[in-house]
Amino acid sequence: MIAVTVLLIGAAPLAEIGCDRPADRAAQRPTIAVVVSGDTAGWITPCGCTSNQSGGMARRATYLDQLRQEHAAVLYLDCGGAVGGDGDGPYQLSKFKSILAGEHLLDVKAHNLGKSELAVGPAGLRALVEQSAAPFISANARDATTGELLVPPSTIVSRLHTRFLIVGVVSPTFATSEISVDDPRAAIVAAIAPHQRKYDRLIVLAYVSEDELGQLARDLPEADAIIGGPTHQPVKPRKSGPTLLASATNKGKFLVEMAIPDSPADSNFSVGSTRIVELDSSYADAPQQLANLGEYLAELKAADFTAQQSGFVSTRTRDAPPEFRIAGSAACAACHQQEQMIWSGSRHAHAWATLQAKGFHVDSYCQQCHTVGFGQPGGFVSAGRTPERGNVGCESCHGPSTAHVADPKKRTPWIAADQCIRCHDAENSPLFKSDEYWPRIVHGKGQQPTTTEDQR
Repeated sequence: MIAVTVLLIGAAPLAEIGCDRPADRAAQRPTIAVVVSGDTAGWITPCGCTSNQSGGMARRATYLDQLRQEHAAVLYLDCGGAVGGDGDGPYQLSKFKSILAGEHLLDVKAHNLGKSELAVGPAGLRALVEQSAAPFISANARDATTGELLVPPSTIVSRLHTRFLIVGVVSPTFATSEISVDDPRAAIVAAIAPHQRKYDRLIVLAYVSEDELGQLARDLPEADAIIGGPTHQPVKPRKSGPTLLASATNKGKFLVEMAIPDSPADSNFSVGSTRIVELDSSYADAPQQLANLGEYLAELKAADFTAQQSGFVSTRTRDAPPEFRIAGSAACAACHQQEQMIWSGSRHAHAWATLQAKGFHVDSYCQQCHTVGFGQPGGFVSAGRTPERGNVGCESCHGPSTAHVADPKKRTPWIAADQCIRCHDAENSPLFKSDEYWPRIVHGKGQQPTTTEDQR
């Protein structure tokens, strides 16, 4: 459920002409909108499998542009978790660079290190800072070899007359063999110490669980706001003592927006002036971000990353026997002509073309569900190397079938009906219902589909 609170509304005008009480002056002060994104998880744009998907850098840009028309100033920050998959591998790194380029266009002032950023490793993060000048911060992520902080612990950003100290932390549960993680609260206190009297408001970007987020807010009343990361669903803005806490998560579909008056003396972060924003289709795609997306797709086409380089390859066929290989749909057609006819009239048979029409056939995230045997022996390797393995073919549902082709008495390895939800999940196919859609594609031994129209 999306939690949305209303923006702070100024006090009603007084009946007395010329009355100028402090409350009225505060209501008239210019406001600063502080916006925090998080857990983009490689979601540079909605995949487009269904029309009602939220998120994407292009919509984020439109939203921020609108805020700049409504407020005197905007401060944009990111809580971390921007890398897709496990955060490593050349494909995920290429997408991360494009997301950072998009954030740069949005004038992001701090990008906290989350779990997936840590997976990039110390050397990778240093290279990204050199290449893109990404404004990474983290007060508690250290190079396990040297003991040094990977990036600056904090940054101070001024908006109008208000100075914001931004400190970033990540949960110790996300430490890796290369990166150690200090206690978040102790790290924040240490990061604050050198900046006494140099800032007006303290914002903590905390890539931690919801339980850790709540505990950190209770233990750190010094913070004006603590905005969290991987909480699965957005956390409704609430106060923990004097500290506001909230969270924006889930593929960057949601943002936290906090509006405060430009007055260091009383610019409180209140629940009433904070809301969770969903980037749905009511936000148009900003041209500059679409151009950045186009450059990203062009880079993917030139790189032609293999399935193995994507970080998405299933472990289903790892260490499988040699005969557990993809044979290709053409190998099935000779013996299964009727089934071939049913399949050729379905959308499965044209799944690759739908990607090509949008230019996303070069993106590994999309290739997973629009090809046969993605990353499996004999299956799809890359758009440039194995285009013949495009489309959702026989073995996408029945499994690698070289053994069955060689000896029809050997059954195909998978139960076809069990494979649907691997791609038709709540994200990509929210209206999918097995009992309604399975009859549209069912075939074999006298069975006929109720219609040749395949499910999305």
